[in-house]
This record gives sequence, C-alpha cells and structure tokens, in this order.
Amino acid sequence: MFNKHNELCVVCSAGGHLTEALMAIENIQTPAFVVTYRLPHLVNNPSGYETHFIINPHKNPFKYLVNFIQAFRIYIMKRPKFILSTGSGMTIGMCVIGKLFGSKIIYIETGARIYNPSLTGKFMYYVSDLFIVQWEPLLKHFPRARYGGLLI
Repeated sequence: MFNKHNELCVVCSAGGHLTEALMAIENIQTPAFVVTYRLPHLVNNPSGYETHFIINPHKNPFKYLVNFIQAFRIYIMKRPKFILSTGSGMTIGMCVIGKLFGSKIIYIETGARIYNPSLTGKFMYYVSDLFIVQWEPLLKHFPRARYGGLLI
C-alpha cells in the first residue's frame, strides 16, 4: 500500500516470549525494533534494540482498542516489511495491522506449548504468512505450519 522500510518488527509479550523472539533473530542482519509492554524488570532497550511500549490488553476489550491504536501509530511511523511474533495476545493488533498494510507476518508458537496450541496461536495461524512450531506434536493442529525446533 505504501513504501515499507526493510525493517523487522519484533512484537511480543515481555518475559519468556521476548526471550524466544530475541533468540530467533540473534543472527539476522536486518534492522529490527521491538514492541512489547512495560514490566518493572524490563530495561528500556532489551538487547540494544529500539523499543516501543504498548498496553497489554489481557482480554479487556477497552484495552484491546487502546493497544490497537498504539500499534497503529507505531506501524505508520516505522512501516516494517516483516513482523515477527512469539505471542501472547498483546501482539494481535500489530499483526493484524501489518497484514492489512502488506507486511509479511511470521509467527512462532511458544516453546511452552508442546501438545496443545495457545489461543493466540490459533488466531495467528490464519493471519501469518509463515507459522512455525517448536514441537512436532503441534503439526497435527497446524497442518501448514513448519517445524523449526526449539529456540531455547
């Protein structure tokens, strides 16, 4: 729709999801930035990446609206070519906006899910251009997914 920068947006929850995502991109040479929510123990720039903070909606419809508006503002400002996510639900807004504006969406189902998919994974399976699972048993739930092995 409009010119996108050759940049990767890493959007995920703070904590384990962010750790997995940063491990997934540690050898990638593409410029990247992080979108997550603020936690007291999270430094401003995890692993030195430019970081943007948005609200964690945690199943609250009003907070999802705020999350979507914040994600839209960041998306328009940065215009990433790729969006990578490892979950959780706070990432949905950015990924849907990216999909609507032509970014390629890469979703990695969290390594904590071995046999049963996450709620975010069930949704992102239909939004993502590339869906990766870390455990082979999940392939029965996501037939077009790719098995990528464990990140951690």
